[in-house]
Amino acid sequence: MKTIEVVASVIVSDGKILATQRGYGSQAGKWEFPGGKIETGEAPAEALRREIREELNKEIEVGEFITTICYDYPDFSLVMHCFYASPNSDEMTLNEHLSAKWLSPDDLYSVDWLAADLLLLPYIDTSSK
Repeated sequence: MKTIEVVASVIVSDGKILATQRGYGSQAGKWEFPGGKIETGEAPAEALRREIREELNKEIEVGEFITTICYDYPDFSLVMHCFYASPNSDEMTLNEHLSAKWLSPDDLYSVDWLAADLLLLPYIDTSSK
């Protein structure tokens, strides 16, 4: 089975976490932490900054590594390296997503997450963010 290596960002601002709604593919409509594929020779933090720039026209500061989630979807295996991040501004343009929302820690389970992203939720420390 094909393995895809990606990065995901838990972008935290004013105690809330950014969730984005996927706008394409078989999982369109599901919610995810923004990020994307790591290109050959690219460091994870570099990939994350590039992907957020491409997807959201947003600059971020990549913070602490959270965990790596491994999940087997029907067509591929996903390896997702997850990091905290801080936005450099409030402005955002959705280039690939249907919607975005800032969720309070209590609302993290209120959206229909992609399976791998759902596995990340228990690792998110909302007490000090």
